[in-house]
Amino acid sequence: MRPADLNRLTVEESADRYVELVRAKTLTGALSPATAEVYARDVATFVRLAGEETVLDDLTGEDVDAILLAFARKPDGRRSEPVGGLQSASSQARFRRSISALFKHAVLAGWVQVNPMTLATVTARERGGLRPQRRALTREQAQGLIGAARDLSGGDSRAAASPERAAASPEREPDGTRAGSGRTGRRDQRTEVRDALIVLLLSTVGPRVSELVRADVEHFYTNDGVRYWRIFGKGGKTRDVPLPDDVARVLAAYVSEVRGTGQGSVQGAAQEKALLLSWRGRRLARGDVQAVIDRVQRQVDPDRRRSVTPHGLRHTTATHLLADAVDMDAVRRVLGHSDLATLGRYRDELPGELEVAMRAHPLLRRPAGGG
Repeated sequence: MRPADLNRLTVEESADRYVELVRAKTLTGALSPATAEVYARDVATFVRLAGEETVLDDLTGEDVDAILLAFARKPDGRRSEPVGGLQSASSQARFRRSISALFKHAVLAGWVQVNPMTLATVTARERGGLRPQRRALTREQAQGLIGAARDLSGGDSRAAASPERAAASPEREPDGTRAGSGRTGRRDQRTEVRDALIVLLLSTVGPRVSELVRADVEHFYTNDGVRYWRIFGKGGKTRDVPLPDDVARVLAAYVSEVRGTGQGSVQGAAQEKALLLSWRGRRLARGDVQAVIDRVQRQVDPDRRRSVTPHGLRHTTATHLLADAVDMDAVRRVLGHSDLATLGRYRDELPGELEVAMRAHPLLRRPAGGG
């Protein structure tokens, strides 16, 4: 029998109330605006698939399965050529998490008697569904990318003289940078050191791309000779991460030689605070970061080059720190995860790692000084 206080809202009504609550959490810092919009977008898709006038409490586990399958078959509008015409496994898993959060709130709010997500059986194999660009680079690929970034930060002439750069169009890159511009223009318009810093921070510290572009100059400080980055992460949480010495040197060069000299080209106090600026002197946008990575990748030897996204470089940080036996909790704190279970999703397999582990098996080592 249905409880007397059950509120039989339609799917559309419940979604509207839930999204309003989610967006309100951004005002307190409990959620980032970007995360709130992801929830809102997924819930809007859920409304279309479930039917606006359907009563939320009438949905069963089978109904939810049908909705999840319908979403999986839905073309991914972010891609011009969706893989197989389907949503990626990671997108399916994200959609499932968004809907689960809606129903958890619905139970607490008295909109449903039973959470139908507990009866749903459709899941996505998220680890196997990651696109190659979102997976970690191998050690050789990562070192090739980092080496190219070091060359740029050191003013290596090969960066400006690359045949690929010379052949590039003089049109601007997505972030406003002049493609193939080399080291011409005012000092504040030279982007080589900035590009190097972006790649080094992403590859060695593994921030979320939103955390990277939100960084201000004042978020970096020195304590006992160590350079730290105070990262403002999801849910209003902050973490202080020490920078590797090589990265700290590039940061210092960028701030003193490039970033600190071009204030005349920056419009407004907000832009003056930003660490990473476009060629036009505006805070770099999230979508510009991929263009920076691709530009640095063009300097990497083709045998060590592989397309990678900012999220793939976050995987790269986690994978290689863990592969080098760095304490799991330390890696969790570097990445800004709340628990170790989440960290497991960022640990990718590396070719040959099992063979290395078995060759160095701890039970087969000879005792020191033993005969």
